[in-house]
Amino acid sequence: MSGVERVPVLLVDDHPVFAEALAARLGSEPDLAVVPVAHSVRQALAELARSRPAVIVLDFALGAESGLTLLDRVRAEYPDIRAVVLSAVDSVDAVVEAVRRGARAWLPKSVDVGQLVDVVRGVARGEAWLAPALLGPVLTRLTGPERVEPDRLAVLTSREREVLQCLVDGLPRETIARRLYLSGNTVRTHVQRLLAKLDCHSVLEAVAVAQRSGMRQSASRR
Repeated sequence: MSGVERVPVLLVDDHPVFAEALAARLGSEPDLAVVPVAHSVRQALAELARSRPAVIVLDFALGAESGLTLLDRVRAEYPDIRAVVLSAVDSVDAVVEAVRRGARAWLPKSVDVGQLVDVVRGVARGEAWLAPALLGPVLTRLTGPERVEPDRLAVLTSREREVLQCLVDGLPRETIARRLYLSGNTVRTHVQRLLAKLDCHSVLEAVAVAQRSGMRQSASRR
């Protein structure tokens, strides 16, 4: 591929060893150029502004933050940048939300690196990719009537709803504590209780449930 212009790629993952190893591997491809790795939404936004990559490869869960927040910012501020989600999360709800927010591809972290390289190249050309096992359920969800689950949030207290709204806004727990004038331990307790009440196993699943129930990002976070 001598003489081929290299596609700039930004990796965003909160596991530094994994991210740096993957960056080295992708950077060894003659047609891919990996810009400095970001480990948080804040770092990613700074690097997006500086490097303007063609493709961003991000994890769905970025520590206490959600990759959905980053997808929203990319779609709003850098619509020409194409997003690939590389995540250990395998929830159809999560994939649907990511696609709705502009993700062009979703791959599991167990994927062969060669396949990831092929998908990144395809996305850079304007293609999209989902695993065959996900394609049917995701298309059914996207093309069918939107599911509404208003009763699931009825079990929450007003404070738990406030915490859940902050999670939907993509706020880390430290910020939630400051916003609601709570201690970090109290926020953690509220999160654990709302997860139990909603029968969710992760914050990402709870956010998906909230969004299907009609809860949207606060206007100040859009």
